[in-house]
Amino acid sequence: MDKQESEKFKTLLQAYRAKLASGISHIERDMLNKSQRDSSGDLSGYTFHMADQATDNFDTEFNLDIASNEQKFLNEIDEAIKRIDEGVFGICEECEKPIAVKRLKAVPYARYCIKCQEGIEKNNR
Repeated sequence: MDKQESEKFKTLLQAYRAKLASGISHIERDMLNKSQRDSSGDLSGYTFHMADQATDNFDTEFNLDIASNEQKFLNEIDEAIKRIDEGVFGICEECEKPIAVKRLKAVPYARYCIKCQEGIEKNNR
């Protein structure tokens, strides 16, 4: 892969990274740093009903799962940017053959070519 094409992928990855980081920041700011009472907008002195607490707990867990998944993608993107900087971006980590540009356009942080990725997924079942 030539330098110009690598730089295009780096720009794309940086844009994905900014978008994901913004999403994680939004979840932190709006959901995780507030108490249940603050989140619901309840200003009264009454206690929560158990069902309300369960719903709030579910929402918090759901948002934590989203943030966790987005953090995994951030890590993958950071690793892909590192591979670009090291000059090994677009090379399969398993067979060391070039990863198809079509695949990299679909999954720009891909570590493996399609054939190796299929083998990894088959072994993980």
